[in-house]
Amino acid sequence: MCKCRNVPLRSPRTSPKMKRRLTTVREEPRSPRSLCNSDLAIYTMVVSTAVLSYVNSLNGDFVHDDIPAIVTNGDVVGSNSLKQLFLNDFWGTPMADPNSHKSYRPLTTLSFRLNYALAGLRPWWWHACNVSLHAACCALVARACVTIARLQRPFAALAALLFAVHPVHTEAVAGVVGRADVLACIFFLSSLLVYHRPTSNKKCVWLSVVLGALSMLAKETGVTILLLNLAIDFYRCWPLVKRSLCSLKIEKKCTGLSVRTTKVLVSLSLLICLRLALLQGTWPTFSPQDNPAAFHPSFFVRLMTFCYLAAFNWWLLICPWTLSHDWQMGSVPLITSGWDPRNFITCAAFGALMLLCYRCITDLEVQRHTPAVIGLLLLVVPFVPASNLLVTVGFVIAERVLYIPSVGSVIITAYGVQLMWYSKPGTKAVLVVGLAVLAASGVARTHRRNADWRDRATLLRADLVSLPQNAKLHYNFGNFLRETEQQDNAIKHYKEALRLWPTYASAHNNIGTLISADSAEQHFLKAIKYNRHHVNAHYNLGKLYKKNGRIIQAIKMLERCIVLQPRFVQAHVELLSLKPESEKPKILTRLLELEPNNWEHYVLYGNWLRTKGLPGAAAKYFLEATRLSFRNRNMEKPIRGDLISFRSTALMYRSLGQKSRTLQLLTRWHTWRRGWPSAAAAHTYLRDWRLRLELEGRALVYSKAVNPTKSTTCFDHSQLAAGAGNTETDTIAKDEEIVKSDEIINSDKRDADDSVIVDSNTCDHKTCAIKKRNLSISTQIKTTHNKSEIGLKQKKCTMHRKQKTVKNNDVIPNIAGPLAEHILMKTF
Repeated sequence: MCKCRNVPLRSPRTSPKMKRRLTTVREEPRSPRSLCNSDLAIYTMVVSTAVLSYVNSLNGDFVHDDIPAIVTNGDVVGSNSLKQLFLNDFWGTPMADPNSHKSYRPLTTLSFRLNYALAGLRPWWWHACNVSLHAACCALVARACVTIARLQRPFAALAALLFAVHPVHTEAVAGVVGRADVLACIFFLSSLLVYHRPTSNKKCVWLSVVLGALSMLAKETGVTILLLNLAIDFYRCWPLVKRSLCSLKIEKKCTGLSVRTTKVLVSLSLLICLRLALLQGTWPTFSPQDNPAAFHPSFFVRLMTFCYLAAFNWWLLICPWTLSHDWQMGSVPLITSGWDPRNFITCAAFGALMLLCYRCITDLEVQRHTPAVIGLLLLVVPFVPASNLLVTVGFVIAERVLYIPSVGSVIITAYGVQLMWYSKPGTKAVLVVGLAVLAASGVARTHRRNADWRDRATLLRADLVSLPQNAKLHYNFGNFLRETEQQDNAIKHYKEALRLWPTYASAHNNIGTLISADSAEQHFLKAIKYNRHHVNAHYNLGKLYKKNGRIIQAIKMLERCIVLQPRFVQAHVELLSLKPESEKPKILTRLLELEPNNWEHYVLYGNWLRTKGLPGAAAKYFLEATRLSFRNRNMEKPIRGDLISFRSTALMYRSLGQKSRTLQLLTRWHTWRRGWPSAAAAHTYLRDWRLRLELEGRALVYSKAVNPTKSTTCFDHSQLAAGAGNTETDTIAKDEEIVKSDEIINSDKRDADDSVIVDSNTCDHKTCAIKKRNLSISTQIKTTHNKSEIGLKQKKCTMHRKQKTVKNNDVIPNIAGPLAEHILMKTF
């Protein structure tokens, strides 16, 4: 198969017998040892510079998009299966969900999941992984500059150094979520290097296609590498193609290009069809606050604004001084007039682009300026999907999308320096000083920007200084101040956000949660007016109506929440206290369907059954709540959540007269809380406790001399069987051989000596002569009616008030009423 390399062509200035060769990507002849040493020196220098430039980012925390994409993402922390990971978008939402962002990046999510499996949520390791990937990407840039762009080695090293220290990369490297762009760039450059190998074969094309698909699975823009490979291949083979066109005859040596083109185009079509199929028939939904220009009714306003944004992105690559993690909502005002001075910047940028294109076209024949052509293609082709020219994107400017296009920018810069170096030897000293200043300023700016990404507060404050006109930044900073109990300052920033963007629905909603009830209702109504699908505004308004006694309006708002978001758990819980008794079982069942592993819902169901006079059924739900609360916990976690379900279960057993089961429940809980280092030690303690119970406790329970008070009630056999027939209840009485700390209340057999069993042949519902023993929880356990005192830090249902410091750590809150108390929902 022809690769269009070493193709003989006729030269117009020589005889027909003389032949020349096309310039190939084959490097100058060098001795293997010098070549290896030179490449090793370049890669070592580039990688070291990249690591040192971002070493201060290792102390950063999870900020901005890291929270929803990593910390609270079930695909990353392992709460979702691997199969579900490939069905969800980048943020953990199913792709079939209409509210999905439709960003499908499973390869990046898999890297996050591996990071979590190895290091948990310790940010240092996540940032170290990002820096390592960036260093590897810089090495690939150096290699591509030599073999693809054909820069001389010193200037290829210069291009890679400029790429390593470029400040615009801080969002992609210092922000953990930016790993998607870094991973995509690694596979992007790998595909480029494989496709254009000097000694390639048929398998290289397919390997480059696979690498391109992996780049697309890391981030969507990676699929553009297939088009870039074809463009470069066409550029290299143009003399052969031109001769075939002039002779109107397709030569045999031109079939190689056609075969490669067919393979790549077919693969590209299949990848695009697969990506469109993943949209599940719906496109991602964006709002005017995400991309204001895309929603403007005037075509000319949209065109002028989008062209200026493209020019501004190029300016960020040339002079990355003003940087921000969020460029939405007023950061870049729309261009509504042809006399706007910013149009001159647009014309200048596109004029320079046209000159580069003209140089590339004139270079097709002689191919003397290959670095300029490759740099231009790398600058333009990967940026096209983010330019709003083909599809609407959900951002105005995003520095992270410039990670791959910046490769083309540094190649053009290095090639310009190379031309000046040889054309004007007298300026070498000036060039060296200028390059040193440029590299040093890049390192300094990168270090300073990495410090801004240290935590959420620092990042927001730094970006507010750069873009004080950004309403989104004021809103996010108001959220931070609210969470840190600085309510007055939070209200000021919310009001500033509304001044800059009066139709900001989320700002109206959040400020309504901080002010008085009368004004709050107006803000909630405005939020609904500007965004009819704002779920939190409907929920907060329903809560406000409930508090004011307007039950009908409250039910209407909460039901509207469920229509907008059927899995909105808080709305179901609020309706539980407003709906009549006949509709409560349906709501409770729905809660268990939505969150089957949330012990609080089982406690709610058990309390409702207890009020209905069904203690047996209530005990089943209380026992399940106890099992769930103990499933994934350790000794370092607080015990308050466990005590709630445990206490409810114990009291229900006592009310049923199943005293032995109550004792066993207490035994197992104490065994668990002792925190034995091994299962054998816990087993020894438990057997010792049971032996003492059999020798002494049984005699005390059944002896009339201990307590003359007798029970006057004989429990029905069926009532006792309701707790005994349940698998979870029966397992409590098992005589365990090995007790493990994570298998509490999960036995498989029943011990008849430790359970209260009534013989059906002797009872007949008569007065039982069983002694009544006054059992109670330890005197250290007290009840409280303030749900905010429960110290739950990692709960699945965020429906409680904010935690407050409690002096008495041994208090068990009473959840009968306060479990339904919630805070107003704010919008993030």
